Amino acid sequence: MLILTRKIGESIIIGDDIVIKVVETGKNSIRIGIDAPREVSVLRQEVYESIQQANILSAKGEKTDITKAAKLIVGKESKKK
Repeated sequence: MLILTRKIGESIIIGDDIVIKVVETGKNSIRIGIDAPREVSVLRQEVYESIQQANILSAKGEKTDITKAAKLIVGKESKKK
């Protein structure tokens, strides 16, 4: 794992077309902005893991409740406003 130190306004470039920028820092968190092509999926880890779990259950033919994944996505979006 590469570990870098960045200040507010500084960025990290991945490949030719992905930019990760430090937008704001707080006491226990940071806000980052990610500029990536539309075809590149950018998800928070907990959402990604929820989707993966739902896919596994779906492949097994079991019923799954996608409400948890939806709540993670919607909950985070409403906090931004």
